[in-house]
Amino acid sequence: MKRVQLILLLIFATLAAWADVTFTVVPPRQVIEGNRFAVTFRLQNAEGSSLNAPQINGCTLLYGPSTSTMQSYQVVNGKATSTSSVDYTYTYRADKAGTYTIGPASIVADGKTYRTKETKFTVLPADQASQAAGSSQRQRAQVDDITTQTPDKQVGKDDVFVRIILSKSSAYEQEAIECTIKLYTKYQISSFMATTQPSFDGFLIDEVNIQASLNEMEHYNGQNYMTAVLKKCIIFPQKSGKLTINSGRYDQTVVQYERVNMGFFGTSRPIEKKIQVNSNSASVNILPLPQPQPDGFNGAVGNFTIDSKLNGSNFRTNEAASLTYTIRGTGNIKYLKEPVIDFPTEFEQYTPKTDISSHVAGNNVTGEMTVEYTFVPQSVGKFEIGADHFIYFNPATKKYVTLTTPNYKIDVAKGVGTPSSTAVEKQGITAKNTDILHIKLGDKHLQKEHTLVVLTWWYWGIYVLLLAMLIAAIAIGAQRARLNADVTGRKVARANKVARRRLRAAAAAMKAHQSEKFHEEMLRAIWGYLSDKLSIPASQLTRENVAAELESYGASKELSDKLIEVLDECEMARYTPQQSDARMEQLYQQASEAMDSLASIKRKKNTAK
Repeated sequence: MKRVQLILLLIFATLAAWADVTFTVVPPRQVIEGNRFAVTFRLQNAEGSSLNAPQINGCTLLYGPSTSTMQSYQVVNGKATSTSSVDYTYTYRADKAGTYTIGPASIVADGKTYRTKETKFTVLPADQASQAAGSSQRQRAQVDDITTQTPDKQVGKDDVFVRIILSKSSAYEQEAIECTIKLYTKYQISSFMATTQPSFDGFLIDEVNIQASLNEMEHYNGQNYMTAVLKKCIIFPQKSGKLTINSGRYDQTVVQYERVNMGFFGTSRPIEKKIQVNSNSASVNILPLPQPQPDGFNGAVGNFTIDSKLNGSNFRTNEAASLTYTIRGTGNIKYLKEPVIDFPTEFEQYTPKTDISSHVAGNNVTGEMTVEYTFVPQSVGKFEIGADHFIYFNPATKKYVTLTTPNYKIDVAKGVGTPSSTAVEKQGITAKNTDILHIKLGDKHLQKEHTLVVLTWWYWGIYVLLLAMLIAAIAIGAQRARLNADVTGRKVARANKVARRRLRAAAAAMKAHQSEKFHEEMLRAIWGYLSDKLSIPASQLTRENVAAELESYGASKELSDKLIEVLDECEMARYTPQQSDARMEQLYQQASEAMDSLASIKRKKNTAK
């Protein structure tokens, strides 16, 4: 038995010798002025000597090093591994708040000298209450002292609270603003539940996926708190003026410690206390976009680049081709509208396919929007796809920027299914041969009769018909010219068609059980439809003016309430668990019925004199 143990020890020693030797520093996480803290230098897989630890300016060395050793052995799938570590711990006192540097430490192991990397840590100021005179001030709860967190103390509004923090106090419409909702507490939290989320009226939001945990300490208003980020999102204001994010309400359970006398010694036991806190309300001043806005500006705010690519080089009739339009950049890229490309009238066009990929980067949203336009040439010849102008507003420079894509000249050859020239010529010859008929002999009962054509009824009938056709052509041409000049009229005319295309994207997300994308597409469809139908820029749409404008169009209050109810539920779906397919289908049906009802409604004429 002893022989087996000796063999195992030799094996583990050999494995440890093969392991990599490392020497690292473990800096302190949370340090408060006047408190003690530890700095540990860790040597792994070796035995060291001649340790040389650096001096930390602004901190007083109390004692050290104290040494602790740890070894571990494990066998996984027949493979044995062994690790060992030696910790050298020094204890200091933080004399003054500030940021300090732990210089490189050195140690000799296996005949080599190893050094740690330089690292920094921060000493937070002490609580102002602990420095103030008076016993009541000194007994205020401290984040690092459970003796001050006894159940007899009331949990005050300055002990546990929630803040709404905005990255900007002023911004332009559609400009990205980072919003952080953070918990500050001097106590441990055993349970936390948001009963009422802050409302973001007047904003579109993109939420950042985070995992809330009390893992950071922050000095705020002269006090030290443990903090946890509850929610972080990028918000895009949709109108100018002073916008306010209203407060939320949260139910929490904090842990206090009761002192228990055990005779020769004392101990502390945790006591839970339920409290309710409200967050603050945060306001931001939203500036309107500079006027006048350039023609073709569709609400893009940020910093973007564009690119277009014509897929293919040989084009034939009745064969599909595509033009890909790509927008990249940072800003409200998820809410951009598809560009309108100037295709020749001889091309049959299909519904463009739009794909948006985006993610939060810092305090903004960056990503890419790709629009693929599929078209089929119907005629042989030379054609040109016109250039497009993409206009956006850059908040950094406070200027509008115009980007232009190139125009494309293409040659379309005869494709499969197009009649050949030879076939056309043969048809012409066949038609000509039908003009020569057989000569008929005999009495034909010819009569000499001559009537002026101008005196016949059919002459004047044809004349009136041609005159009516000319007047109709002139009227249609004038109406088309007015529609081409009337941008607002075109938007109103195609509002329902564009909304249907966007609703199809929402239906696809619903079938794929993608709740978040479904609600985003529903919001884009409804807000875009209302913008086109009511002739109001999307940045100026609110629930209030939507209801007023729908009333001016003659829409019933029930119809307005139904549409706004769909908007509210889609907004709230961001903060609720994933909805069922049945509820998403019901929302989709409500939105479709509301848009169908609005399609035939026109603005009431003003009869006031």
